[in-house]
Amino acid sequence: MASQDWFDKDFYKVLGVSKDISAADLKKTYRKLARTYHPDSTQGDPAKEAKFKEISEAYAVLSDKEQREEYDQIRAMGAGNARFTAPGGTGGGFEDVFSRFSSGGARGTQGADFDDIFAMFGQQSGGGRFGSGRFGQPSGGYQGFGGPQRGTDVTARTTLDFQTAVRGDTITLAGEDGKPFKVKIPAGVSDGQKIRLRGRGRPSPDGGEAGDIVVAVTVRPHPVFTRDGQNLRVTVPVTFTEAALGATIEVPTLGGDVVKLRVAPGTPSGRVLRVKGRGVESSKGTGDLLAEVQVAVPTHLDDRAREALERFHDLEPKENPRADLMAKARGE
Repeated sequence: MASQDWFDKDFYKVLGVSKDISAADLKKTYRKLARTYHPDSTQGDPAKEAKFKEISEAYAVLSDKEQREEYDQIRAMGAGNARFTAPGGTGGGFEDVFSRFSSGGARGTQGADFDDIFAMFGQQSGGGRFGSGRFGQPSGGYQGFGGPQRGTDVTARTTLDFQTAVRGDTITLAGEDGKPFKVKIPAGVSDGQKIRLRGRGRPSPDGGEAGDIVVAVTVRPHPVFTRDGQNLRVTVPVTFTEAALGATIEVPTLGGDVVKLRVAPGTPSGRVLRVKGRGVESSKGTGDLLAEVQVAVPTHLDDRAREALERFHDLEPKENPRADLMAKARGE
């Protein structure tokens, strides 16, 4: 997206978050919204599909630290009615931008110098940014200001199933010209991550380097597994007797095979059992499979089972399992 567009789009409002939201809370909010508006769960509702695209676009910018800083700076300029256009375009022009840095406007000399102005647009060339060199130095920056102009970036999107994202693959997407191009999906790519294909974007108009293709990735939720960094999580139901007396149970893995885990006697709901090395394997390392035990309460009891439980109730220790909770609530 060109920086010009950011003046008029409030990504924080799209996601319903405050401007000081942390990266972790931003990710949680996005995942919740993505599950609600994802095309796989909205049954072809055009309005919800459009909302999903807005959410994905907003998260793609705000989840990237550099883009978020640039976006905040540009929006701050927009709040002061500043506008930026390339020479020959419409709008407030460069003078409006310069007026943010100088009490004398574009012709003034009391404010910040050109270096401060160009620093607002980042240290990387292309995609609406100026070159990495300083003003007046050959750096592949804006045409006429220090060298040939870098080609602009092209944005593409793809939606992956959960297992493809974890294992990695090479997929084919259609380019702007309709021609297919291949993208190598690294193992362990996460929802909202971007893959940059260097030099595969639009060519420079005057002999500079080409822009990039930036592929934004959306990962479909899995019905069983969830990501926790490099680890995979799965909730495993056990019976009351298995939890109380102990048992060896089978737990699924993402690859389809099963592993056996020992549930110790007296295991409560919520306890996490770890299977080493069966999580996400990527360049960052290999995670584990975290199996969270959930005691399943029977919903149908015949007379014999009910009588047996009533006898057990008469024999079980007369301890209140909520006593510690109540004491803590009272501040004791």
